[in-house]
Amino acid sequence: MMNTSKFTEKKYYVVLAFVISLFFFWAIALTMGDVLNKHFQNVLKISKSESGLVQLSIFGAYALMGIPAGLFMKRFGYKKGVILGLALFALGSFLFIPAANQMSFNFFRIALFVLAMGMATLETVAHPFVAALGNEKTSDQRVNFAQSFNGLGAIIGPLLGGYFIFGKSGLDDNSLDSVKDLYTWIGVVILTITIIFSFIKVPSLKDPHAEDIQISENENGVEASVSDPHAPLWKQRHFIFAVIAQFFNIAAQGGTWAYFINYGVEKMNLPEIEASYYFSLSMAMMMIGRFVGTFLMRFIAPNKLLAIFTACNIILCLIISQSFGWASFISLILLNLFLSVMYPTIFSLGLKRLGNKVPQASSFLVMAMFGGAVFPPLMGKIAETDIAHAYLLPIICYVVILLFALKFYKPKTFK
Repeated sequence: MMNTSKFTEKKYYVVLAFVISLFFFWAIALTMGDVLNKHFQNVLKISKSESGLVQLSIFGAYALMGIPAGLFMKRFGYKKGVILGLALFALGSFLFIPAANQMSFNFFRIALFVLAMGMATLETVAHPFVAALGNEKTSDQRVNFAQSFNGLGAIIGPLLGGYFIFGKSGLDDNSLDSVKDLYTWIGVVILTITIIFSFIKVPSLKDPHAEDIQISENENGVEASVSDPHAPLWKQRHFIFAVIAQFFNIAAQGGTWAYFINYGVEKMNLPEIEASYYFSLSMAMMMIGRFVGTFLMRFIAPNKLLAIFTACNIILCLIISQSFGWASFISLILLNLFLSVMYPTIFSLGLKRLGNKVPQASSFLVMAMFGGAVFPPLMGKIAETDIAHAYLLPIICYVVILLFALKFYKPKTFK
């Protein structure tokens, strides 16, 4: 049945627009990390598996910062949580200046770690923030809509990285000046946004997930729950499995993105800058997928749409792994179309009926992004032999997500 609840209320328009912009900016930084992977291989002479440590630095920060960010948000509120995240984001960007001057891979990893601490804080705050800006029945739609702009930022990231990093430094593979200049400007922009947001007034909010609501099959496709919102998090079955599903989702995503450019160069014989533009096209597929997903969720239950998209990616990974030329490369581009709804939908389903535990639960769901640190080095080991075969590994992740979407998404309390 079609969900007719309002998307949001007029009093939230300004704040919602600003919070959605955060999804855009951290996506730029996140996807540029995948462009840096290949550039560091060229300039700093490191292997594919070593370059996977870029993702370890980024997603390791998510693992460590998730709980502190949640506690900070619970103590000081959404607005100060956003300001903290933006400040760390800017600091990490400025640390690229000494890292480039030192030509040090480890220094770059420190800069990326600090920047990612900011992104982790923003993700911890932004998702429940968006969910709070309206009715719970439309929270899945708002989160997916916000993530659509995350998809737009993910398009801009590879384009910026491809042009400024490969385009400008392509004639001098020993230069990191373009990386330094790019991240300096990012730092300036983020610092400016931090100052502006400090003057924005946030209306009084009550998280809709904290309301003790029984959701029926007829309202939005979610079965009537048998959960107790007052039970501890470790007894909330749907939340536990959401954390597991999110871990494997980001594992698949991180590995897919980390070696996209390598696949284009090695299997399709594309120049690096051209491969980075195809990566940007793949990110466009993610943005399209999120807008389409937001629309489809008015007619299809979120968990069912998640299951359909996950099954499609299992098929695509099988095609990619067989090196069928353009058929495999197009399949690689299309992976992001179906990856699109996974993160926001798992996140939103995991927060259902958790009462006042939503900030803490959000922290754990952000920490689950550590999966993105685990899989890229493992895929890198396989990629040393055959980059195509490395894409068999994400199938394991998609099977776990499929189980969550079909069975374990339902709000239920362990006995």
